[in-house]
Amino acid sequence: MSLSPLLDQLERALRCLPGVGQRTASRMALHLLERNRAGGLHLALALEAAMTQIGECQQCAVPTEDALCQFCADTTRDHRIWCVVCGPADVQAIEQSGLFQGKYHCLRGTLSPLDGRGPEDIGLPSLYARIEAEQPSELIIALPSTVEGEATTFQIQATLGRRLRVTRLAQGVPVGGDLGQLDATTLSHALLSRTEVPS
Repeated sequence: MSLSPLLDQLERALRCLPGVGQRTASRMALHLLERNRAGGLHLALALEAAMTQIGECQQCAVPTEDALCQFCADTTRDHRIWCVVCGPADVQAIEQSGLFQGKYHCLRGTLSPLDGRGPEDIGLPSLYARIEAEQPSELIIALPSTVEGEATTFQIQATLGRRLRVTRLAQGVPVGGDLGQLDATTLSHALLSRTEVPS
């Protein structure tokens, strides 16, 4: 039996989050009602503001509430080098490294014919149009090392390879990794991406 129709509605709303099932949603809803109503109201306001005010950068599709994101608006960043990523979480990860000072282009995922995601669905035409307009000198592909990521990388390389330098992130053995724990694909990437040992 339901305690309250509004409580049921809140639980159903919380279940839209990844990894949140019925029990977790129920615990979250009851916690907010019993122990943190102020936090719940703050969460509601933050959610409403984010859902209604955050859109996409007109140039690179990174989420922003302005016409241009902070990366496209920053004139000190290197406009000649772009990094193509699968989504906003990848931008955050690369920015945390502090090593990349170029511009970004954020796709809406990777190609997946089985899931019905073609070039238009992930935004490849807008990437090509932007490249034509802005003429970068290098495109770094930073897509996942999956079948879909590889297919997307191949598509971009096949379309743009002659127009500009297309590179990809090195792949292989992670720092602190044990060779015995690696799969064959990762190990083969590591062998193919090997570099000189500095003297």
